Amino acid sequence: MAAGRKGYLKWFALALLVIVLDQLSKVYFNSQYQFGEVREVVPGFFGFTLLYNPGAAFSFLAGAGGWQKLVFTLLAFAVSGWLGWNIVQGRFSCRMNLAAAFIMGGALGNVIDRLIHGHVIDFILVHYYNAWYYPAFNLADSFICVGAGLMVLDGLKKPSR
Repeated sequence: MAAGRKGYLKWFALALLVIVLDQLSKVYFNSQYQFGEVREVVPGFFGFTLLYNPGAAFSFLAGAGGWQKLVFTLLAFAVSGWLGWNIVQGRFSCRMNLAAAFIMGGALGNVIDRLIHGHVIDFILVHYYNAWYYPAFNLADSFICVGAGLMVLDGLKKPSR
């Protein structure tokens, strides 16, 4: 069931809030940490760092020479535009609108990094002592993942009769 057109601006305001939170966190870590510095919060499991990712998720295509920045930027604009259009048209459920707002905010937050810095700023570090490290990520990445999860949940719901 579509959420309807009424009140769609709240979803764009939420996407904007995601962008603001993401950018504020990146300004903080970029100004308070040295590149590569690690500060443990929960020793052996969780900490903060400052890393730069010129590629996409998990540094995919990080060494591709620069063309990937344009591709990822255009892709983020295309996906955000499609999601935004569907919100405005009232085609999404409330859960899908929430997912779309999270994905748009996260994608555009990372686009801002690529346009300003030429790379994405990552700072969240999850690991298991020195045996395993998850690739560093940021708030934008987190919102994109939560949004994708919400989309999957929405797709699994039983259709109404």
